[in-house]
Amino acid sequence: MNNILQFIDQLIQGYNDYVGGYLILGLLIPTGIWFSFRLNFLNLTKIGHAINVVRGKYDSKHAEGDVNHFKALTTALSATVGTGNIVGVALAIYLGGPGAVFWIWITGFLGMTLKYGECTLAQKYRQFNSDGTVSGGPMYYMELGLKEKIGRWAKVLALVFASATILCSLGTGNMAQSNSMSDALFTSYQIPTWISGIVVTSLTLLVVIGGIKRIADVTSRLVPFMAAIYIIATLTVLFSMADQIPHAFAQIITGAFTGTAAAGGFVGSTFIMTLIWGVRRGLFSNEAGQGSAPIAHAAAKTIYPAREGIVALLEPMIDTIVICTMTALMIIVTDSWQTGAKGVGMTVDAMNIGLHRFGIDGMGGHIIAISLLLFAFSTIISWSYYGSRAAIYLIGEKAIKPYLYIYGLFVFFGSVWGIDIVWHFVDMVITFMTIPNLIAMLLLSSVIVKETRDYFDAMSKIKK
Repeated sequence: MNNILQFIDQLIQGYNDYVGGYLILGLLIPTGIWFSFRLNFLNLTKIGHAINVVRGKYDSKHAEGDVNHFKALTTALSATVGTGNIVGVALAIYLGGPGAVFWIWITGFLGMTLKYGECTLAQKYRQFNSDGTVSGGPMYYMELGLKEKIGRWAKVLALVFASATILCSLGTGNMAQSNSMSDALFTSYQIPTWISGIVVTSLTLLVVIGGIKRIADVTSRLVPFMAAIYIIATLTVLFSMADQIPHAFAQIITGAFTGTAAAGGFVGSTFIMTLIWGVRRGLFSNEAGQGSAPIAHAAAKTIYPAREGIVALLEPMIDTIVICTMTALMIIVTDSWQTGAKGVGMTVDAMNIGLHRFGIDGMGGHIIAISLLLFAFSTIISWSYYGSRAAIYLIGEKAIKPYLYIYGLFVFFGSVWGIDIVWHFVDMVITFMTIPNLIAMLLLSSVIVKETRDYFDAMSKIKK
């Protein structure tokens, strides 16, 4: 069995190193830049408006959908604010040096526009199911929006994306999360991974069988709480080492274009490694352009598709620009990135070093473990919804229950498999979703621009 897994892992690594990584670089950043210019950098100018929408300022009782703007945002955030913020950032620095953080920022900034565009399209082309619930996402705007442009290939592209979404739900939103949870529990409390797997699988099935409304109720409470715990602890560390923060920023900026030489246990990097790992972990963190968040945002109650797109652009800002930056700074100012630790161990070391200055010893592992458990669990339950929508698209509503039980099984697999094969699988399946979605967005760019103009024209009339 181990030989088979090693062979599969080698094939996956070959794809990631020589195909997938370069395809993402060649599409993600250029597409983000193009949309940012085409939409007049609304990722900078419309943040205030987005906050007002989330606060409910423009809510309408006539809007159709399953959940309000806030719950749609927290459901999508719960799928992105996860191990990428704790483990993913650490892995990016381990493999690409501090400079990788710069490319995580770039991916997040451009991702705000991409997230806006894909969620606007998801709202425009969403469909209502027989029970009144909503299904939407890239597979629907591919099939319905691209039919006149590329004919029968629109349906083919949609089927490819939906199939990739199921694979990605089992990897990105599932195994990577349960793997990090079981690793953190074993590292901090020596709990065997198979026990963690059974417990997490059982809790997951209890929540996800309830559908989007139960998921939204759980995540709307869990996301603010879990973010507060982690942010407070990280800010405490950064406050204690505030004099080192300017130097950390300098390391990030210079390392972004020069790479970083090996130091201690650190594996070292070149410029291209820094760039690739920054973009990979940035995409894993915020999922902008991947096409996952539109599935959640399609369920939001709104009259204007672009209004939900505006809400969605907040995700990369919160997830990547804020939370990932805090993790990265904590790792760099404490020099834990040079200890040779990998993954969650690097973040735990950083937290322990920082809290030691306050005379608090041994708490880093507990804080990271609790934060990681909450982050990862919320991601697991949110991604179950994404995968179930894809299953409905491919097979029909009868596919939901079987899919969810298979999903639970992969929660267990992720808990007990090694970290390397899990993350290699994640990097591979992300490209299967992202590449078709970016192609569809480019082909439907005129629709995104029109919806944007129509929405803000309507808003200007309301203000008058």
